[in-house]
Amino acid sequence: MQTLFTILAYGQTGSTGFMGMPMSLLILLGGTALVSWLVSSKLKKRFNEHSQVPISMSGKEIAERMLAEEGITDVKVISTPGRLTDHYNPGDKTVNLSEAVYAQRNIAAAAVAAHECGHAVQHARAYVWLTFRSKMVPVVNIASKMMNLMFFLMIGAVFLKMPSLMWIYIAALAVTTVFSIITLPVEFDASKRAMVWLRGSGAAASMDQDRAANALHWAAMTYVVAALSSLAMLVYYLSRFIGSRD
Repeated sequence: MQTLFTILAYGQTGSTGFMGMPMSLLILLGGTALVSWLVSSKLKKRFNEHSQVPISMSGKEIAERMLAEEGITDVKVISTPGRLTDHYNPGDKTVNLSEAVYAQRNIAAAAVAAHECGHAVQHARAYVWLTFRSKMVPVVNIASKMMNLMFFLMIGAVFLKMPSLMWIYIAALAVTTVFSIITLPVEFDASKRAMVWLRGSGAAASMDQDRAANALHWAAMTYVVAALSSLAMLVYYLSRFIGSRD
């Protein structure tokens, strides 16, 4: 009887689909793309809803107040161009808020600003998963560049009979997968710190706090989907390559 592992690697019937790709791979790619689209759509819908709920403070003011109350005085809050470009940069200790989040006065902007400050608090408190993640960044950058050579690695592995190239691709995928998994506790913890501060600061009413928690929940789900998708692809390629050697 076929195991789930074997079905994932080769497909239950060994059939092929578009451009000769294994049906199991097409199902995997289609399934992860669909789930990613659904979560992304839900996130956009929730953020649009919560952007209509006004509060008295802008994202910039929320961030500056949270940092001050957390005793962090060496981090600057700045505006960065674009949409959904919000991030904390541990290198220069800046909380970078997209133009809308920086200036707008609504619960969605407050949630995002507080979340990014949560990363600044993690940095100041030497949160172990953030430290580990930061140390992985140079390796991940190299692995990501190697992933961009995927097509040529596949050609080399199959037609030039150089299986070592396939192992290089799998190793690069493994690195990015580990990175995406390590990102999960970092993001969930930052959201937790944001909500603890929002609830204790009085910056938003109790109902607005629930909306902020909902917005951060769906933002976190995008990281969960990315990690699961990466893990699924790693299992697929690893099992298929090992199986081909048997």
